[in-house]
Amino acid sequence: MKLSDISIGEENELPPSIGRVKDYLISLEREPLFLQGDTYTLLKQFPPNCIDCVITSPPYWGQRVYINGGIGLEDKWQEYVNKLLEIFGEVKRIIKPTGSFWLNIGDAYQQKSMVGIPWRVALAMIDRQNWILRNSVIWNKVKGNPDNAKDKLRNIYEHVFHFVKADRYFYDVDAIRSKPGQAKVVNGSVVSATGVSGVRYRRQIELSTALSDSERINALKALEFVLEEVRAGKLSDFRMIIRGQQRTTHSDSAKVSGRARELAERGFYFLKYHPNGSKPSDVWDILPEDTQKRTIHFSPYPEDLCKIPILATCPQAGIVLDPFAGTGTTNQVAFQLGRRSIGIDISGEYLTVARKRCSLLT
Repeated sequence: MKLSDISIGEENELPPSIGRVKDYLISLEREPLFLQGDTYTLLKQFPPNCIDCVITSPPYWGQRVYINGGIGLEDKWQEYVNKLLEIFGEVKRIIKPTGSFWLNIGDAYQQKSMVGIPWRVALAMIDRQNWILRNSVIWNKVKGNPDNAKDKLRNIYEHVFHFVKADRYFYDVDAIRSKPGQAKVVNGSVVSATGVSGVRYRRQIELSTALSDSERINALKALEFVLEEVRAGKLSDFRMIIRGQQRTTHSDSAKVSGRARELAERGFYFLKYHPNGSKPSDVWDILPEDTQKRTIHFSPYPEDLCKIPILATCPQAGIVLDPFAGTGTTNQVAFQLGRRSIGIDISGEYLTVARKRCSLLT
């Protein structure tokens, strides 16, 4: 029997083969492991602190009927939230102290009013289970779906929450940086990736009436030093904030802003851009289009939604888990990025599709 062929039956009918999960955790098997059955029941069988990264998108509440039923069919949203928290309590138990949990969750309407499910779930996780919320990402679907309602705006975004269970965790920010533009030398002068040569800043410093003589001298020296860092490739770009010329980029109060304090004490400060590029923002523009031409499971959950979480928060030798795997998008992306993974779903039909998708990669 292959590891990917494990199938778990109904609750309280767990076969001895669940031990294969532990075998998979210590194996070098690259092909994803798929488990069919109730997610909560299966997660209870996992050893603690064994998973590096969890990424999932649970079924929407009250909006779709999935094969084999499952979560999302509750009469009240409170029941839906409570069921999710039962599962997420087990997720917290099985992820490593260095691990991360990325949750994509959609909202719903009840009697004309948005329920606010994403934040209800997130706040309950923080308040009841002591999760640490590191980011609330807005997934902008760019196009979104048609909306025939004549009394509200069209909904084209969902939340992706990044949770951790400890304040020190694995995060490889360099793996997700965008490629920076290159600085160049023009007529002997260094020019940053966006065309900053320092000429305007020098002029502003020399003509400033807001700087003292010593502050002007120090500002010019600091500017030359930063330009040399750009020339040497230690910075990709920069901006200079000079007292009386540019506004502070944060609070004007020196009591709450270190940059405002630096501006008050030195007369200037720099915004320096990392030489490896900028890290992604918390707004992701990702089309929800299905490139797999699937005939079942029409969730808009796209492959690109998984890439940043896996690259940033799962080590190369780590294991990714999706407790609502569906047709295996998370597992497919994990495999493509060189990570091992486990997928759980209540539907054998969905997992058949998932196995076929991932077997094409081996």
